[in-house]
Amino acid sequence: MTDELPFLSASQALAAFRSRELSPVELLDAVYAQAELVNPIVNAFSDERREQAYAAARESEARWAGKGGGEPRPLEGIPTATKEEQPIAGESLRLGSEVMGDYIADVTHPVVERIMAAGGVVHARTTTPEFSAAAFTHTRLWGVTRNPWNPEYTPGGSSGGSGAALASGSTILSTGSDIGGSIRIPSSFCGVVGFKPPYARVPALPPFNLDDYCHDGPMARTVGDLALLENVIAGQHPIDPVSLPSPPHLEVGADSVAGMRIAWAPTIGDAPVEPAIRAATAGIAATLADLGAIVEEISIDIPRAEIYRAALVHFNAIMGPSCAALDPGTPGAFMPYIDEFLRRGAEVGSAMSYYAGLEAEAEMMARVMAIFTEYDAFFCPTMSTYGLVADDDHVDTAVYVDGVELAFYFETMLTILFNINSRCPVVNVPSGIAPNGVPMGVQLVGAPYADAVPFRIASALEAVRGWWTTPEWRPEMVKVLG
Repeated sequence: MTDELPFLSASQALAAFRSRELSPVELLDAVYAQAELVNPIVNAFSDERREQAYAAARESEARWAGKGGGEPRPLEGIPTATKEEQPIAGESLRLGSEVMGDYIADVTHPVVERIMAAGGVVHARTTTPEFSAAAFTHTRLWGVTRNPWNPEYTPGGSSGGSGAALASGSTILSTGSDIGGSIRIPSSFCGVVGFKPPYARVPALPPFNLDDYCHDGPMARTVGDLALLENVIAGQHPIDPVSLPSPPHLEVGADSVAGMRIAWAPTIGDAPVEPAIRAATAGIAATLADLGAIVEEISIDIPRAEIYRAALVHFNAIMGPSCAALDPGTPGAFMPYIDEFLRRGAEVGSAMSYYAGLEAEAEMMARVMAIFTEYDAFFCPTMSTYGLVADDDHVDTAVYVDGVELAFYFETMLTILFNINSRCPVVNVPSGIAPNGVPMGVQLVGAPYADAVPFRIASALEAVRGWWTTPEWRPEMVKVLG
C-alpha cells in the first residue's frame, strides 16, 4: 500500500484515518517522499511548509485518535498544496516574479484559511508563471515546471504547479485560480479534474474579487475529491463583499445522466483543433449517449478573434495596470511572455474601448445562454493543442494547430469564453491521451450557478472512464521512478 499512498483520493485517506489503518503523519511522509522523488524533474513546488505541515498532521492524528482537539473536520489530515498566488500571512508572496523581492503577505487568502480551518494540511505552495499570466509555468525565480506525463511539455498554467503536483503524487488535493483558463488548462494537460466555480461562489481577495473573470477553485484527481474541496472553500466571507452566501452542497456518487439533454461542440467558432482532441471529445459524447443522455452536436458560432479581442481589452484594463504598478522600470525586469502579454493588451486596448469590450462580451454571453434554452449542459474541448513546450516563452515561436498557424498561443485556449460567461460553472475532466503522451480534456459547462450539473456529468463519466480510480491512469515517469 505504501507506493499507492501518494495517489490515494482524499475520500480514501479519510476512510483509512477513520479505521486507524493510516495516520495523517504517515500520509504526509509518503507525499513528501514522492515529492522528493519527482520534483527534481517536475518542479511543482515554490515552497515546502514542513514544520507547519507536520504540526498540523500531528494535530489531525490526535483528533482521529480522540485525544483532544475536537472531532475530525472535513479535510482532517489531508495534504493539500495551495497555489502560491493565494497568500499566507507571515509568509513570502512572490507571484513568480523577481520584482516582488522579499515581500511578506499580511493576509491569508480565504481559500487557504478555510482549508486550514477544515483540517487540511497545507504542506506546499505551488509554482505559477509570473503574475499567473500564462498558460505555461516557468519563471526565472522558480525555473521550469514540467508535465509528469511528458516532461518536454508544460503542465499548463497558471495553476501549473498544482496540476503537476496532483499528477505526480506530490499532493492529495490542490487549489488553483482561473482568470482565462488557469484551473482548466493544467487540469486538462495533467489529466486531473478542476472546477472553475461561477463568479463569487468562492471568496477572493480585493481588488481582484471585483473582476468577474477571476475565480479561485479546487483541483483534484477524483470528482468526489473536487466536490469535497469545493464544499469547504465556497460561501460568503467578510473579506469579500461580493461573495455569495448559501453555496450548494455538492454530492457525487452513482450519478445518472439518463434523460439529460447535453450538447457538445468539437470546437468554439473557427478555432482549429487537433484531430485526436476532436476524436476524444466525440468519444465523451458517445459515452454519455451510452449512459442514456440525449446528446446532440452543436456549433458555438463565436469567432476566436472576437473572443480574444474582448478578453485582451479586459485584461488590458485590469491586469495591465496591476503589472505596471510593479514595474521597476528596468528593461527585462519581467519575463518576455509578460512583456508580450502587456504589449498585445495595450495594442488592442488602444483600438477598442472598455465599453465596446463589454458590448462584445454581452453578445457572446447571449449566444452561450441561448444554448441553455434547449440543453441542460454542454461541453467542448479545453485546449485545441496537444501541448505547449515547457521552457518556451511562446513569444517568437509559431504555434500550429492542425496545420494552421495561430496569431498567438492564447488561441489554443478554448477556455476564455467561460471567463466571459463567468457565472457558468465549468468542470474539466480527462478525455484521453494525445499522441505526445499528454492528456486531453473537455469542459463540462452548466447554466449560471447550476454547480451540481457539471459535477453530475463528471461523476457519471468517471464511473465509466475510471481515470485516477485505476492505477493504469498514471504518468509513465511516475511508474518508472516508483
